[in-house]
Amino acid sequence: MISLILRRLVQAALILLGVAAITFVLLYALPADPARMIAGRSATAQTVANIRHELGLDQPLLVQFSTYLSNLLHGNLGRSYAQKTEVWTLIAARLPATLVLMLAGILVEVALGLTLGTIAAVRRGGSVDRLVMTASFVGVSAPQFVVALLLLYVFAVTLGWLPMSGYGTFAHVVLPASTLGVLGAGWYARMVRSAMIDVLNQDYVRTARAKGLSSRRIIFRHALPNAILPIIAMIGIDIGQFMGGVVVVEAVYGWPGIGQLAWQAIQQVDIPIIMGVTLTSALAIVIGNLLADLVAPLIDPRIRTR
Repeated sequence: MISLILRRLVQAALILLGVAAITFVLLYALPADPARMIAGRSATAQTVANIRHELGLDQPLLVQFSTYLSNLLHGNLGRSYAQKTEVWTLIAARLPATLVLMLAGILVEVALGLTLGTIAAVRRGGSVDRLVMTASFVGVSAPQFVVALLLLYVFAVTLGWLPMSGYGTFAHVVLPASTLGVLGAGWYARMVRSAMIDVLNQDYVRTARAKGLSSRRIIFRHALPNAILPIIAMIGIDIGQFMGGVVVVEAVYGWPGIGQLAWQAIQQVDIPIIMGVTLTSALAIVIGNLLADLVAPLIDPRIRTR
């Protein structure tokens, strides 16, 4: 187990280095000029040049990246061009809101996906199976803003059950989490259905049926624990995706997370914030996958032997 963790940590360091390098090069290639955005449209060329020099943007790319890596190794994510504040301070202020939304969204999508996937597998080939698979296909294909606006119109505008935007109470998290959950549940439902069908055809399941065990016990005690192993890996990936990929959902619902912070930074060409959010999301994916590797053997001991 220790060797696995050490190997994953080395891989994580290499992944984060690669993400930092690729993101830095792509941002450097942008046609937009951060110095011009800061100086304003009416600024003179000399003013823009002075700002570029002050920010170090007039240095070669390799020098800029080396400086950024050196600061990163010391725990310094840089300073926001527009807000004049440390990037880590800005991210840390937004992180709790994103974590709440991430956990709620994962809970919704896993609960829906496991339920619908299990029902479809047990009723495979029937009308219920076809209905669930059609709904899952629609769910994974629907754009985030369409689902968000639809839920807003039905539950906030028409019925008035939930607030349209904001943050701080359970009612505020229901619609954003449901939007993420509905979109992600389709993938989980399809994955669970496929895994459950495979497990239900195994010899030990047929033996359990021959012994007279009830269908509920067979499904929940023998089949489902073996079918959810792929779900653990998907949750690890979703942790990172939700950390930085909920820009649309946070914008629609006015959710003050790091996704909204990233969107504001993109509009302002605020490179330090974009780099900080990207690396935070990449780190979340790495940690999520590491946790999945550690949790999977606890659910299925056979993985440890392999």
